[in-house]
Amino acid sequence: MKGGQAIIKSLIDQGADIVFGYPGGQLLPLYDMIYDSDLKHILVRHEQCAAHAADGYARASGKVGVCIATSGPGATNLITGIATANMDSAPVMAIAGQVPTHLIGNDAFQEVDMIGITIPITKHNFQPSDANEIPGMIKSGFEIALSGRPGPVVIDLPKDIQEQELDEYRSESLELPGYKPNLKGHPLQIKKAAQAIKKAKKPVILSGGGVIISGASPEIKELSELINAPVTTTLLGKGSFSEDEPASMGMLGMHGRKVANITVDECDCLVAVGCRFSDRTTGNIAEFAKNARIIHIDVDPAEIGKNVEVAVPIVGDAKTVLQQLMPLLKKNEAIDNKKWFDYVCEFKKSS
Repeated sequence: MKGGQAIIKSLIDQGADIVFGYPGGQLLPLYDMIYDSDLKHILVRHEQCAAHAADGYARASGKVGVCIATSGPGATNLITGIATANMDSAPVMAIAGQVPTHLIGNDAFQEVDMIGITIPITKHNFQPSDANEIPGMIKSGFEIALSGRPGPVVIDLPKDIQEQELDEYRSESLELPGYKPNLKGHPLQIKKAAQAIKKAKKPVILSGGGVIISGASPEIKELSELINAPVTTTLLGKGSFSEDEPASMGMLGMHGRKVANITVDECDCLVAVGCRFSDRTTGNIAEFAKNARIIHIDVDPAEIGKNVEVAVPIVGDAKTVLQQLMPLLKKNEAIDNKKWFDYVCEFKKSS
């Protein structure tokens, strides 16, 4: 089995059935093998289309979207789509052709440092120096792309590695020191969040894109009903909470609704789930939810406290953390914020 065949088998083994790409010189060995494979290849008219198509496929399916481009200008044309997937947490694997290994670093024809270019906009990068490394890289790449906060992974693929024979096809995950996504929230932080919510008289829930990724929409609805809290969403969080619900205030921020922005301004407890508090959502940070204690739940620790100061940070998967939180809120006395909830509903009708 050659390196190119190992790539195809590894992709199929990980559940990929469609790839989006545009061929070029350094990828011809791989494309010759794709032609005779079971992978469905969607031929795009520009490499940027391949990256965006893989991104859209990932969002729609929940699977890893795969895009392929040749070296140099083909690879650099993927950049905008990779950056989009990184910002919006979409699991994408970008396979970029590269000059043969003995030419890397010599400024060969259509050589570009794809690893260096994409480090700031990816979760991880791989460059195999031996065809035997390919199955493990593909498997680990899929695991990285899908786990924790999803995102893009790049494989920089030298031409000679595509043609090299494997000694043995072994699909084993690689050791990834330091990469251990935390899905379960810390019990002490969960307890602090429950206490803050119980004390609140004017709670609001902010539902972000992480709610959709983790499948936590039922938990958001249950939390809203349990504590009588209206719900607003970020742009990427649209669809995480039905806007037909009485509790829905629509989207927050500069492109959002008046009721959402004013209600967040008046709330005394903001439960933010799976969002990154972008400037489009917050506006002037100094004035954002200035009367509220903010509880921020996010699987990416880098997002917590990055833009907005929070009272109770909780690192973990949205669905898992909410499932941990709910039983604590159901204990002892009932939470009654009906007066606040009714006020927001009336305001929504009049605004």
